[in-house]
Amino acid sequence: MLTGTHDTAIIHPDAELGENVTVGPYSVVGEHVTIDDGCTIGSNVLIDGYTMIGKNNRIFHGAAIGTAPQDLKYNGAKSYLRIGNGNVIREYVTMNPATGEGESTVIGSNNMLMAYVHVAHNCLIGDNVILANAVNLAGHVTVNDYAIIGGVVPVHQFVSIGEHSFIGGGSRIPKDIPPFVKVAGNPPRIGGINSIGLKRRGFTIEQRVLIKKAFCLLYRSDLNVSQALGRIKTELPRTPEIGTIIDFIENSKRGIAK
Repeated sequence: MLTGTHDTAIIHPDAELGENVTVGPYSVVGEHVTIDDGCTIGSNVLIDGYTMIGKNNRIFHGAAIGTAPQDLKYNGAKSYLRIGNGNVIREYVTMNPATGEGESTVIGSNNMLMAYVHVAHNCLIGDNVILANAVNLAGHVTVNDYAIIGGVVPVHQFVSIGEHSFIGGGSRIPKDIPPFVKVAGNPPRIGGINSIGLKRRGFTIEQRVLIKKAFCLLYRSDLNVSQALGRIKTELPRTPEIGTIIDFIENSKRGIAK
């Protein structure tokens, strides 16, 4: 059932829309789009491609969702854009599906993507992420849960942003950002752990102390990354947070920010 869908909206007859979906003036919903219950689509929004949108998402004026990847390798393969539940997608956000056949760009749930954010092909965004105005994610970028990226930040392709990290506005991110840290500047500099964010999200003093100990081994010692990682493994208890740090560094493809 479409509630409040404007007469000027163009919805392909094969598109699948759930209950209580609203589509605003002059918006276009393509043939292969699926939109689940409770979503609100603003005016002049384009949703195209093989795009699957979950429940209770709000998509604002001028967003372009699911258009072909901006990738010279793309040859028309059937690929996907999958969006979870409860996201806020503000004005003029652009999101592209993946490049390869059967691959997906994935956005999780309860994220805030502010105006002019770009999410390129094959990106993976977790849950409860905030991308401020004009954040630009290149292809194959991963942004883990609860990360916050300030405005006008470009992120290099294949970079991973660790969970609960904070990146200041105007930074340029060419390397992986470990979990739980804050970073800012050009070139970006690690400024400590994201202590305020961790406290707000209920991390205990004991958890924050252990995270800080790992941080000091990585960034406040004369050790290289391999040496610091060895010390973290042998000297700190393998709590979930320390395990997250170890796994992130071991799986880093571009190397972590120094």
